[in-house]
Order: sequence, then C-alpha cells, then structure tokens
Amino acid sequence: MSCIRALGAASALISLISAVPVELKKGGAAFRLDQTVQKPFILSGPSALAKTYAKYGKAVPAVIAAAAANNDGTVTASPEEYDAEYLCPVTIGGTTLNLDFDTGSSDLWVFSTELPTNEQSGHTLYNPSTSGKLDSGETWSISYGDGSSASGNVYIDKVVVGGTTVTSQAVEAAETISAEFQSDAASDGLLGLAFDSINTASPNQVATFFENAIPTLASPLFTANLKKGNPGNYNFGYIDSSEHTGSITYVPVNTANGFWEFTGNGYAVGSGTFVSSSIDAIADTGTTLLYLPAAAVKAYYAKVSGATNSASQGGYIFPCSATLPSITLGIGSYRAVVPGTYINYAPATGSQCFGGIQSNAGIGFSIYGDIFLKSQFVVFNGASTPEIGFAAKST
Repeated sequence: MSCIRALGAASALISLISAVPVELKKGGAAFRLDQTVQKPFILSGPSALAKTYAKYGKAVPAVIAAAAANNDGTVTASPEEYDAEYLCPVTIGGTTLNLDFDTGSSDLWVFSTELPTNEQSGHTLYNPSTSGKLDSGETWSISYGDGSSASGNVYIDKVVVGGTTVTSQAVEAAETISAEFQSDAASDGLLGLAFDSINTASPNQVATFFENAIPTLASPLFTANLKKGNPGNYNFGYIDSSEHTGSITYVPVNTANGFWEFTGNGYAVGSGTFVSSSIDAIADTGTTLLYLPAAAVKAYYAKVSGATNSASQGGYIFPCSATLPSITLGIGSYRAVVPGTYINYAPATGSQCFGGIQSNAGIGFSIYGDIFLKSQFVVFNGASTPEIGFAAKST
C-alpha cells in the first residue's frame, strides 16, 4: 500500500479542516505522508543526551560524553531495549530515499554516489549525475560537537514528497560523512523543516523543501501526528480533524533563531499544582527526549520513588519498576499532558531505567522532542506570521 494519501476535491478537504488561522488555496495540494518502519535499534539515554548537545552546537558535558562512550555497543540488549526508527519516503530525481523529517534543522542532505565506496554500504544513494544540476560554487557542511560531520556539493533537482513536487529544490549531496552518520543504516539522509536562516549551504543559503512547497499547498502548514511504538504521519497543506480532539491552541513562533520556537507558561507533575513559569522552547522532531528547566525536572523526579541524577549515566534514572507520574506543560490556554509511560525512555543499567525528561542545563532553551511530540497533535503553520498549534490526540 502506498504511504501517500492525496486529498483532491476541495469539498472533501474542507471537511477535514479544523479551525486554523489560514485560508485554503483553491486547487492547492493536500496530502498525508505515513512514516515507514525501519530496523530496530538499541535505545541509549546517554547517547540521546550527547547527540542533543552536539546538534545544537553546545559542548557535551564530560560526564555525558563518558556515559555515552561507555553505553555505545557494550550492552547485550533484551527485546524491550529496542525501538523502531520511523522514516518518510522522499523521491529525489527519480530515486526514493528514506529520510528523517527534522523540524530542528533546515538542510535537505542525503547519502550520494559522491561518497567513497566504503561509506555507501547499506544506503539508497542519490546519484546527482543522472538528474541533478550542480549549483556551481555552492557547498554545504555540518559539524557537531560530538565529532559527527558531513559535507559536499549542492545540486538542483526535482524533489517529490507525497503529493507535492518542487522542480528546482536544492539537494545537498554528501561527499564526506563521519562514522556516526554511517552507522545509521536505515536512514538515507535528512529533510529539515525549520526556517531557512539556519541552512548550512554556503556562500548562499538555500530554501527548505517546505518553504519552496508553500505556494503549491492548500494551506501553508504541515502537521505532525507522531506515535509511541508505531509509525505516525505528517500531513501537508491541511489539518485532519479526526487526528485530534478539542480545539487547537496556537501560540506565536519566534523565528529569530531559525527554529519553531515558542514560549510555554508552566508545568504540573501528576495531579499536583500547576507551577507558572516562562519556558522558552522549541518543537523538534529530530530530538528524542524532552528537555526542561532544571527546576521542573527536579520537581518531576521528586515524585518518582528511587529516582537519582546519575553521574555514570549523565542524567536522571529510576527503578524500571517505578510508576511514573504524567507531566503537564502549559502552552497558552492549553495543557499538554505527557503520560508517565512515555517518560520511561530506555533501560540504563541493571534494574534502572533512563528518564525521557532531562535538564536543559547547558543548552540554553527547552526542547520539546519526541517524548513530548508523540503525545500531542502539532500544527506547524508557516504563514507570513508563523504559529505553532497544539491539541490532544484522538488516539
């Protein structure tokens, strides 16, 4: 079965639209893109922490770096220590690759035939010589604090995502890539959905796929309906009212840093009192954990019997048998509830498990990653005044 579901007739489309502060464009594209299940992988809390610091250009604290080094590839995993990787199919110049959709970055980069042969294994490769046009003088390069990196040339080619085609999209073809990226054999690259200002192409930044696709969409937005333990979906150009309950609460997006950045207004642990607090946060589908201010994290784990901030693991751990409370995060008038079961991220050591909520210390802002996003229905509205919307999931 195709993972793409296009919505053609305007009358059918309108029935799927929730209250949203944008107008439909007659004849514009609207489609659903389902994630596909890739191979299982071992969950590692310390590695997830280290990758987040590295992604945002922050120094990885020594205790986290050491914990990640000790955790990678040294543990014999039982089945519950595995999860699946969920990717989306994207066709570039006639070749379909499985890409990570990342609202925390703005590059469309892929494994390519320009890589050395020993770095190509296990991936579907983009071959720019068959359809791409070299964007002369343009290169790209990403380099993270954990030593992972990739770089190469920029090509112009046709990119198809679901029901939308961008005929002249900048595609960043990898020419060199570090072992950290090579090790993820399921993913053939990344499609960034943040704002153009953090694109790494040089000397001239290039537009994201979403930015280029907006004129063709029925509405200038996409939604994320991610799920715990199952493939989710992204919808482009429309809001499917069957995927959420109640109204959608929208808050302004601050695009100054290039992210889907917004301000939350507090938190509550379990059935406890709501604590009003300004939380500068970004919504990032490319980050695994939920990072909050230290005070909120401390308050949360104070309600978890046996929880400790472990130096050996680089973050909070707790007995795997513990019953975890939910956490409620305030966004405008909306109260987003993350169930406690979502917060047990992974086995850590022995009978201890690693927490899906960790401190944002050293990062500079909170990150509402997949632990949070899989519990919510989220609208990324890329109108002239961007907004982000949240609602409870239908299922």
